[in-house]
Amino acid sequence: MAIFDRLKNYIGLVPNPITEKTRQAHARIKGASVAISVCPYCAVGCSQLIYSKDGKIIDIEGNYESPINGGTLCPKGAATYNLIHSPYRVTTVKYRAPYSDHWEDRPLDWAMERIAQLTKQTRDAEFETCDTEGRRVNRTLAIGHLGGATLDNEENYLIKKLFTAGLGIVAVENQARI
Repeated sequence: MAIFDRLKNYIGLVPNPITEKTRQAHARIKGASVAISVCPYCAVGCSQLIYSKDGKIIDIEGNYESPINGGTLCPKGAATYNLIHSPYRVTTVKYRAPYSDHWEDRPLDWAMERIAQLTKQTRDAEFETCDTEGRRVNRTLAIGHLGGATLDNEENYLIKKLFTAGLGIVAVENQARI
């Protein structure tokens, strides 16, 4: 031990080379909530882990437990975090009122509410309880839905139930089958 002490003094070794700042450093996802999601880009359906703190997304990475992508993501999937936090991301919708000659910026919440209201109006106006021969049909042929291929089975099941049994929409299709 005495030789080691002399050697430390000779070459300038300190007993603990790790600084307090290094000791307190940790991964930025420490303490974050994690949610499993699906990459929004293509039809492969790669699984992603979305980390959030205080209601804000702080990181997105591939899900290592996924049999589809095994934690890997393509360049587009790997850039999903930047898609959300880009200063160029559009956060409003363009709306042109009937007979107007210009577009207006409207909030996304306004657009979602408008879509819901117009869907309800169309369904109520065009809903058929019986066809021309008197058979009960409980349907509307005035609305259609085309889903995306990145939705998982559970999401497609819920969409199918809502749109067919809930709203009576007959034309429900998915991009994966086209």
